[in-house]
Amino acid sequence: MEPPSVTVLALDHIVVAAATLAQGEAWCETTFGFVPTAGGKHPLFGTHNRVFRADGPAFPRAYFEIIAIDPGAPAPGRPRWFGLDAPELQERLRRDGPQLIHWVGRCNDLAAARAEFGSEADPGELLAAERMTPTGLLRWTITVRPDGLRLAGGAVPTLIAWNGPHPVDGLPPSGIVFTSLRLGALPGAVAELVPAAVQTGGDIPLVLRLATPEGPVELRGVG
Repeated sequence: MEPPSVTVLALDHIVVAAATLAQGEAWCETTFGFVPTAGGKHPLFGTHNRVFRADGPAFPRAYFEIIAIDPGAPAPGRPRWFGLDAPELQERLRRDGPQLIHWVGRCNDLAAARAEFGSEADPGELLAAERMTPTGLLRWTITVRPDGLRLAGGAVPTLIAWNGPHPVDGLPPSGIVFTSLRLGALPGAVAELVPAAVQTGGDIPLVLRLATPEGPVELRGVG
């Protein structure tokens, strides 16, 4: 068998959704003993976020994103990324608080990776996006499905390529480190492309473990 022609090189970031950004910040302080202040707005999808570094030996140049619909932004005219428009997800966020929903993988060739994923796990079209930061504009290309939905409960990654600086370049250490990530059932083509440090198998879409100032923490995806 020939090896795959493209590889998801690394875990880029983890996505936790919140009903509001304030809810996400409070949850982060309670869960990790840390209040994130970096982040900004995504005009393309009417969302905003908080981010912090969580890179370490297993997952270099990786970060944590808390994302919410921005109530002050105009409607984007299409489904938002990461399934944020789903009523059942929003109800769960309001009722139960922020939830681990997804992961994003950096890869060396987005177009080729989409082809490798195949129709059973189509990550969506390639879109250019950007976000302003105090140190300048971040630009990236990302896969987003027309329906905005996540596949396999969020275990199938969104793919990303950064066009210039990476968010970690402008973030100070947080004291929080990703130590392991396990993904649930994946289509075979996708399973071959996940980073070597990522485990696969099990009934839960995502299980993330972190070292934090409050001690070890485990987050489980909501599907």
